[in-house]
Amino acid sequence: MNARAPYQLAAWAVRAESSRGRLYPEPESPTRSPWQRDRDRIIHSSAFRKLQYKTQVFVNHEGDFYRTRLTHSIEVAQIARSVARELRLDEDLTEALSLAHDLGHPPFGHAGEEALSAGLKPFGGFDHNAQSLRVVTLLEARYADFDGLNLTWETLEGLAKHNGPLRNPAPYVAEYDARHKLDLGTFASAEAQVSALADDIAYHAHDLDDGLRARLFDINDLYHLPVVGAALEQARHASLDMPPPRLRHETIRRVINAMISDLVAETTRRIAALNPADVQAIRRAKKHVVAFSEPMAEANRVIKEFLFARMYRHWRVNRMTGKAKRVTGEIFALLHGNPSLLPDDWRARAGEPGSARAAVMVADYIAGMTDRFASDEHQRLTDITVPG
Repeated sequence: MNARAPYQLAAWAVRAESSRGRLYPEPESPTRSPWQRDRDRIIHSSAFRKLQYKTQVFVNHEGDFYRTRLTHSIEVAQIARSVARELRLDEDLTEALSLAHDLGHPPFGHAGEEALSAGLKPFGGFDHNAQSLRVVTLLEARYADFDGLNLTWETLEGLAKHNGPLRNPAPYVAEYDARHKLDLGTFASAEAQVSALADDIAYHAHDLDDGLRARLFDINDLYHLPVVGAALEQARHASLDMPPPRLRHETIRRVINAMISDLVAETTRRIAALNPADVQAIRRAKKHVVAFSEPMAEANRVIKEFLFARMYRHWRVNRMTGKAKRVTGEIFALLHGNPSLLPDDWRARAGEPGSARAAVMVADYIAGMTDRFASDEHQRLTDITVPG
């Protein structure tokens, strides 16, 4: 075997010996780094298991082969680890962030989030990134000594601001920051930035794949797209009699490779220009250090526009999205107006009907649902023939 030799972390990578630790001090593990421990806690969380039955674009029951939040998170982690290794960053922290980034997503993908955002508008709105932080710092109840998973500061920082500094943080992020400072005005580590862009690569690649599989568009519709068209041409030249499913996979594989290669090259260029001495230099930088080149960033924008027009706004997807928003919105309205309909453990914490406290508790309850549970709960709340 030609296994790649272990590599030395770059000067600007996050290091265990300089970690800011956990909110609640714990003895270090003798067998795992702090980031490996974070990753393991995330994988064993109930929120992570539920991602298997939460939608990406297609609602869970629509087919076994479409991506779910779980398969998406695993794909992001795989891409992110590859990039982190090439840049000599800490792979375990990068993986932990990638696996945790979607823990706060409600059922039915963006449709569910839009419905919760509308319901919570008078109370500060709903943001899935803030909900991910809420899940790992409060809602997971697995340990005797604390709520949440008690993840390291570096993992929490990456979850809160992987997309960049937060000038106007969501209410819960601001609330948490007041008792455990996450330096919201600076950039996150390079590991967190890698995770964020691996998310973009995975999204574009697997949404193109799922869209083709669902026949929302044809593979010949991709020729005009930057990066994708070239990948398709290369795949066709690789074998002139390649069957359509294999052609699809060969094309997507080349798209992922092109995006990763560009990301590594542009990030290497930016790091060389910045010449950071440590991770603090990454955090204090004036712009993202991990980034696509301008041509690749523009290509990603064009691909996203295509997917919005041909997939996310396709009439078949619109029908399911409309139903999902209605179901989520009706569950929220019913439970917020009458918290006595909540299960015992939730009802005890919900407060008065229509209150801000009730709104937050109901949002937590709904955001933790899978697609299937949300559909069943809506039926239990609205159909008199279905037992409550």
